[in-house]
Amino acid sequence: MDRFDAMQAFVRVVETGSFTKAAGTLHMSKTTVTQLVQQLEARLRVKLLNRTTRKVNVTADGAVFYERALRVLADLDDAETGLSVASAAPRGRLRVDVPSPFARMVLIPALPDFNARYPDIQIDLGVSDRMIDLIGENVDCVVRGGELTDQSLMARHITDLKLGVYASPAYLQRAGTPANPRDLEDPQHRIVGYRWARTGQLFPMVLQRDGERVQVQSRYLLSVDDGNAYLAAGLAGMGALWLPQYMAQPSVHSGELVALFEDWQLESMPMYVAFPPNRHISIKLRVFIDWVVELMGEGYKSRSSATIKQG
Repeated sequence: MDRFDAMQAFVRVVETGSFTKAAGTLHMSKTTVTQLVQQLEARLRVKLLNRTTRKVNVTADGAVFYERALRVLADLDDAETGLSVASAAPRGRLRVDVPSPFARMVLIPALPDFNARYPDIQIDLGVSDRMIDLIGENVDCVVRGGELTDQSLMARHITDLKLGVYASPAYLQRAGTPANPRDLEDPQHRIVGYRWARTGQLFPMVLQRDGERVQVQSRYLLSVDDGNAYLAAGLAGMGALWLPQYMAQPSVHSGELVALFEDWQLESMPMYVAFPPNRHISIKLRVFIDWVVELMGEGYKSRSSATIKQG
């Protein structure tokens, strides 16, 4: 029995609550994972897991061993990556999930820079706005906008996204240009609804000016739960929409979208990178998080502004 493989298999079973899920994330067969855990229990002479037909629960002894196994696996990872050569060049595979517009417009165009800095880090990128089970799907981190609803996750604040209200020229020609946010509640106007994938609720449209606060209660003909689809619906003239400025700027610059209510303010949207609790933060994950924070910092804002001004 390879004790490293056995501990890794045991930890994954505890975290996923299933031998089948653990096997999938470890790219092993369920039989292999079962045998490794059984061999580990035989070696330790304790029962680590209670198995039923529906789920797997960790025993009291198993919970203690789980915490110790996490530390051992973390120390092994540090031993491999903590050498002077490895520290200068972190390596390994990272599983990351990000929203689709952020991937298309920000992250992927900038990845050549990350690759040049860290050529030995391989990224498996998931692109979605859906809620991710980081432990069950064996994802190292996710980037998400909006307030975090899962308080069990560890998170680092990246930036606050500035929002604006936009509509296509075709929509404005058809429905008229609203002078005030309340005008969007008139019968001829529509919005495009953005529905949070993790809650199913529509993103609230709230604007403020000089102490006045307006929450727009407009009808929609279409709501979506994907950022790229949301932008596409606005470009197609389906209604007014609320967008982070980084998503809207290229279309405003090309004339495909028009900014509305520029003397009104919308509350910024926080953006976070989140990762599982009780999971060792490897060097490769740490440098990726630092790079994303740098990317969304002043350097990115300056580059975005320069792109708009250059025309």
